[in-house]
Amino acid sequence: MYKKSNSIFRCFILLFLVSQSLTAQQTKKMQAKAYFASGCFWCVEAVFESVNGVGDVVSGYAGGTESNPTYNEVASGNTSHAEAVMVPYDPTVVSFETLIMVFFGSHDPTSLNRQGPDRGAQYRSIAFYNNEEEKATIDKYVRFLKTEKVYNKPISTQIVPFKKFYNAEDYHQDYEVKNPNNPYIRAVSIPRLKRFKAAFPKLLKENKH
Repeated sequence: MYKKSNSIFRCFILLFLVSQSLTAQQTKKMQAKAYFASGCFWCVEAVFESVNGVGDVVSGYAGGTESNPTYNEVASGNTSHAEAVMVPYDPTVVSFETLIMVFFGSHDPTSLNRQGPDRGAQYRSIAFYNNEEEKATIDKYVRFLKTEKVYNKPISTQIVPFKKFYNAEDYHQDYEVKNPNNPYIRAVSIPRLKRFKAAFPKLLKENKH
């Protein structure tokens, strides 16, 4: 009886080690990170998490100078930060250029300091870059949008170097998934996600609701 139990125990240990190895491999694939701000981070998080090749998006604050900002400070406009997201992604599945397309295609980049019902600099449009190559990719896509006259108003998106990202409070993470009946989620966030999915069906994860 002891030998049988010991054998089962070893099997559990082996399965655990294999699962840990697979988790480590998946994490390694998601080493690339991109940062964006385009309105309420509840909405933005949900959009990027629907994209194939993207991992668990984190809501937070970026673009400002204050250390350790809180939601109340940022949402009230008492900091220079914007609500932002950190997007971990596998570059072998989805490129940074595609993420830029997702960014511009999922909000109104001509709306200065506003997205939908949310107003203030904390809701401004920002495309952050980690290096000059990423900056060139963003600039190229903006030139394309202007050349093709995709918008009838000037693009107000800020293109700035990434410096620091502060995670938002835990209750903000996966907010849309956890709070589907929240009035704002039903009226603003879910419709925004549906519009994005309808416009970019080929970029979506399978069976992602």
